[in-house]
Amino acid sequence: MTDAETSAHALAAPVDHGWLRRSVAGPLPEVNATVAVSASRYPFRRFLSFLGPGYLVAMGYMDPGNWATSLAGGAKFGMTLLAAAMVSNIMAILLQSLAARLAIGTGRDLAQACRDGYPRVVALPLWALAEIAIIATDLAEVIGTAIGLKLLFGLPLMLGVAVTAFDVLIILGLQRLGFRTLEAFVITLLVIIAACFAVQIALADPDWGAVARGFLPSSEIVTNPEMLYLAMGIVGATVMPHNLYLHSAIIQTRAYGKTPAARREALTFATLDSTLALMFALLINAAILILAAATFYKAGNSEITDLGQAYTLLSPLLGSAIAPTLFAVALICCGLSSTVTATLAGQAVMEGFLDLKIAPWLRRLLTRMIAIVPAGLVVLFYGEAQAGKLLIASQVILGLQLPFAVVPLVLLTADREKLGELTAPRWLTAVTGFIAALLIVLNIILVFDLATGVA
Repeated sequence: MTDAETSAHALAAPVDHGWLRRSVAGPLPEVNATVAVSASRYPFRRFLSFLGPGYLVAMGYMDPGNWATSLAGGAKFGMTLLAAAMVSNIMAILLQSLAARLAIGTGRDLAQACRDGYPRVVALPLWALAEIAIIATDLAEVIGTAIGLKLLFGLPLMLGVAVTAFDVLIILGLQRLGFRTLEAFVITLLVIIAACFAVQIALADPDWGAVARGFLPSSEIVTNPEMLYLAMGIVGATVMPHNLYLHSAIIQTRAYGKTPAARREALTFATLDSTLALMFALLINAAILILAAATFYKAGNSEITDLGQAYTLLSPLLGSAIAPTLFAVALICCGLSSTVTATLAGQAVMEGFLDLKIAPWLRRLLTRMIAIVPAGLVVLFYGEAQAGKLLIASQVILGLQLPFAVVPLVLLTADREKLGELTAPRWLTAVTGFIAALLIVLNIILVFDLATGVA
């Protein structure tokens, strides 16, 4: 068999230096290595085989929780927090490249690598923290989707939360048609979201000079407690912990081969795929913040934390009846697609850390119910008026959870014993190590502000 045929059809075997203590089964075993890599002599055609996982990851970077933080940030501080969105996106690109490197270098996702690389006393708390992050993610996505259904169809919020339980059926149905079909579904929703925001931004007609200045970092983001709280929400909503677990799992749906050349090429294409997808995600995240700044901030409506409130105000501010409808459609699309990716991440975390061997439909139902139950309780006890604030709080929780996913990822990918020739270069380890340290420092500042009642 030629190298090209091996690359197209062989399973990706882990680099075993004796640190793998348990089974060598890949992540998400029912879809592992199910997408053949093209054996074409043209690199672009081979790259197309890797196009897809990055966009599933990107959808996690624009979930309804991100909407709440971006809308609140734009309404309260104008374009200033665009810098936080851009810096977060750069962090995300670098960290997702590490997730792909870990997966291709070891044949393990981040959860499996933590389970095999650390003692149980370390691995189990990391699992618990990953589950908390996924609950926070799903909480935002379930509530966001329910709000979208209410805005567009008048569905009561509690009923909308219940309807989101059927997201699991979408995943099961699409995966039966192949993982590529699931990717195509998510990419289609992404295109719809982009089109909706393109129209809304055109209607808002923002000051593009102010937009450009907004991407320049300001020290006020750190010194102003309110701004830092929202900035950390944007970071948590952008560099989401579950995406690191997700990416390291779904990149292995590609049958990229065992040879060193095949692995190096797989890493190059996987990194390019996620980088392009995340740049697209930045455009949409920035569009949400720009829309809020160009409408609510400009009109003096600085306290926008409720997606329903934003929906109601868009029509009079933009002078178009179609704007709120586009807002609701994009919100539902975001909720649907991001719940798909969060459920897959939940499956990877549960399987990877605990090595559970249960039916895929049951795994997905469990991860979905973990989100629906707290979301329902939130709506029941706090009411609809608090949903927006809870969305923002969920994103801050994600920001606080980030170091517990980022630090193991940086350490594992820097270990030559585990990755061999695909060990992260020193400059990348240094930069991502700095990112991890920065996140920890910002978290300490935020916790202090919250404890003292400043934020």
